Amino acid sequence: MLCIEIEREDDGRWLAEVPALPGVLGYGATDAEARAKATALALRVIAERVENGEALPDELAGMFQLA
Repeated sequence: MLCIEIEREDDGRWLAEVPALPGVLGYGATDAEARAKATALALRVIAERVENGEALPDELAGMFQLA
């Protein structure tokens, strides 16, 4: 499971970041909006890594299993 860290900026915007995926962050007017943007970007990054045969973060080890 990936962790999302969230904080409020001095200007009132919310920032959500996924530390296990460097560069994955999202700003929003609310904490929910920031989390949604960071989650969507994290999913895009994960999909791109899978398509390119790149390693996934350790937090996602075992996410997919052969049936």
